[in-house]
Amino acid sequence: MAELTDQVRGVVSRALELCCDPEAEQELQAVERRLDEPLRVAIAGKVKAGKSTLLNALVGEQLAPTDAGECTKIVTWYQQGHTYRVTLHLVDGTSRPARFTRQAGAIDVDLDGANAEQVERIVVEWPTKRLAEVTLIDTPGVASINSSVSERALAFLTPDDDRPVEADAVLYLMRHMHADDLSFLESFHDDELAHPSPVNAIGLLSRADEVAVGRPDAMRVAERIATRYRTDERLRRLCQTVLPVGGLLAETAATLTQEEFEALEALAGHDRQQAEELMLSVDRFVADVPTCSVPPLVRRHLLDRFGLFGVRTALPMIRQGRATTAGDLATALESRSGIVSLRQELLERFARRRDVLRTRSALLAIDRVAARIPEASAIELHADIERIRAGAHAFAEIRLLNDYRRGLVAFPGVEEGEIERLLGGDGTSPAARLGLGTDSGADQLRTGLLAEIDKWRRRGAHPLVTREVADAASVLVRTCEGALAELV
Repeated sequence: MAELTDQVRGVVSRALELCCDPEAEQELQAVERRLDEPLRVAIAGKVKAGKSTLLNALVGEQLAPTDAGECTKIVTWYQQGHTYRVTLHLVDGTSRPARFTRQAGAIDVDLDGANAEQVERIVVEWPTKRLAEVTLIDTPGVASINSSVSERALAFLTPDDDRPVEADAVLYLMRHMHADDLSFLESFHDDELAHPSPVNAIGLLSRADEVAVGRPDAMRVAERIATRYRTDERLRRLCQTVLPVGGLLAETAATLTQEEFEALEALAGHDRQQAEELMLSVDRFVADVPTCSVPPLVRRHLLDRFGLFGVRTALPMIRQGRATTAGDLATALESRSGIVSLRQELLERFARRRDVLRTRSALLAIDRVAARIPEASAIELHADIERIRAGAHAFAEIRLLNDYRRGLVAFPGVEEGEIERLLGGDGTSPAARLGLGTDSGADQLRTGLLAEIDKWRRRGAHPLVTREVADAASVLVRTCEGALAELV
């Protein structure tokens, strides 16, 4: 991966030498800086899909506002910084520091007289380890009532002839799978083969804790729905996987206070039948009940923070002694929310392929800048780009994964999921590629990889095999050889 990054950096340097357009030169310098930056992951979806709530859960702090209104109207970047700082980047190309306050945890930015149309983006720098390897980008809703807000989101998330997408990957939140969700995912992709690619997108069944009206089995029901979506051919070709996530529960687990735990503890101490009657509906839960020791205002706060599913999940844990402290309860709720699985997916599917995604984005950007370079020099530059794309095995894996998911390459008799697993669909470690546990020994991994190499060599050499399968088998052999070298 380091060699791939160095090759792309060399192409950027050559492009800078050939460039005579100041604007194009600035773009190339930005591409060069991008190679050393954390992975950029955009969080997208319709209005009130839970984007800001999910961002807070991933950061572990309440930074993005999440009230009942449409909170995110400007694309907002959250990145690691040495100090607490907010910067406004205006559409005229200038930038300036912004004053901000924190209300109920969320950051409230003072635009200092500017309106939303004048601000291209807000950059929030925050000292936290959670942003060390990934920059999170909160985007406006793609189906906002305010058309200008939607246009702002789409302008950032979809490419055009002059500008590539600035995000390396996207988490797309959907309450249900609608045609406009599929349309957005198709428009987000801008790979070199000009067709949708699942390599840089994860679909999320958001607000999963509200499925089944917040019943105790809501997350299990949501997991069944997500499993069905994962096998849907339309989504398989657009995103790597679909996961259920209860963003509100995850955010609350990350920011749970001792006072909230004590209020839940008081509710759990009530007669069980009375507590269950309270949780029959939202109206009952916040009603003025004289026999309840927890005031209605406190119960309303708990409902805002946990949702009915969260309260229904927390009370039995406290009552049965499985959560005796606020820390115990936070850990338990986090595991139920689906955020742990999402973080693991981000690590396995995005973070470990960070260099591939960044260099892929950089090559796309250089491609566009090359259009403003003298033709004779641009031909040489395009040749360098194609040489990297053709020679980098990581790109070959991505192309094969795309072709396999689109049905362009078929492997009769091969176990379902085996190809995607070998290509890093479940993670890029040798154990993940073989479908083995993380505790597998080196000898077991070596034996498994040698068996795969032998199998795919024989498959590719079969006299009746098609050219497409032979080429794909060659990619799989090289993948396994690379994993074997990684063991050494």
